[in-house]
Amino acid sequence: MGLYVETVIDADMDVVWERTQEPARHQSWDLRFTSISYLPRAEGEPQHFRYATRLLPLLWIAGTGVSAGERQRSDGTRVSALRFSSGHPLSLLAEGSGYWRYVPGPTGIRFLTGYDYRPRWGRCGAVADRMVFRPLMGWATAWSFDRLRLWCERGTHPRAALARALGECILRLALVLAALLTSPVAPLALAAGTAAVAALLPPLPGTPAARRCRRTPPGRVRAPRLLATLEHS
Repeated sequence: MGLYVETVIDADMDVVWERTQEPARHQSWDLRFTSISYLPRAEGEPQHFRYATRLLPLLWIAGTGVSAGERQRSDGTRVSALRFSSGHPLSLLAEGSGYWRYVPGPTGIRFLTGYDYRPRWGRCGAVADRMVFRPLMGWATAWSFDRLRLWCERGTHPRAALARALGECILRLALVLAALLTSPVAPLALAAGTAAVAALLPPLPGTPAARRCRRTPPGRVRAPRLLATLEHS
């Protein structure tokens, strides 16, 4: 898998499962999606879903997918897998697949994901993906995972977490602007130094931060067998 993100959530397994598997709850914390909805399905069939991301007030990028999950495994872990695709001409993401693992441990639930996708637009799309979109997707996934962690551990609703993150960003920018406007000597140098300090200061404990999540796997990882089954369903 091309992208990997992992966090540890000190909460009950059922709480983490519900807030990641139920569409209305999932879309409330995951920065990558604006809406997620399940489609009708027959008994025994995998679950099809529709997703959409709003880029501008009147511009939505939509796609569809199929998912399946295992919540009763002999080792106590849980897993879900999915395939997804978008036919929207403005979507850089053409199709992809991924999984979530839920691993109980002494300090909480290791919640991790691995996923990859194929970009469209040929060589230009591949360059845009490597330079901009893929790093942005990795950051957004990690930031969202920490937002979920705060919800499960502290009870901080995702909307409140987003408000705190925006407020903290505004405060950091205000410090840089204040340094730029009030310094009589070498304002650009002072502003640059202030900006560096503002960027390096750790976020407040109640503010989501991508830096709190692991972004590389601890060793060799394999996609669950469920994903292969789903791809051939």
